[in-house]
Amino acid sequence: MSVSVGQPVPDFSATATDGQTVRLSGLRGRWVVLYFYPRDNTPGCTVEGQQFRDLHDRFDALDTVVFGISRDSLRSHDTFRARHGFPFHLIADADETLCKLFGVLKLKKLYGKESVGVERSTFLIDAEGVLRREWRKVKVDGHAQAVLAAVEALATPP
Repeated sequence: MSVSVGQPVPDFSATATDGQTVRLSGLRGRWVVLYFYPRDNTPGCTVEGQQFRDLHDRFDALDTVVFGISRDSLRSHDTFRARHGFPFHLIADADETLCKLFGVLKLKKLYGKESVGVERSTFLIDAEGVLRREWRKVKVDGHAQAVLAAVEALATPP
């Protein structure tokens, strides 16, 4: 079972870079962007992280916290984050708890071989913990800007 737009996201606890424990309930009052990506240090995942990095100050100005999530280890995440100067934390989901909660594990085929992998996806959670938007089968170019536009539209009072 995965989360649905318009529904509260169940509380979760996860380990992130710098040994930080991230609890969704601890982020109440802030908007939260969770972007799931397949692997650290691959071309598409690097560009996606760089685009979120480059818009970080604008997300921060909207009281929005960004987290990248993959099944890579914390050690891999720490290296990836440092190499590219990501100002946000990366969550290690080695046990796939968050991947399953958000339904991002999909059967993929590469060179005729099937495997289960992370489908690039992003989720926007409001300050009360309700899922407001989701993007699945994400194309990297311009995606972070589209997420920022959604935050600006939803989080800014009229």
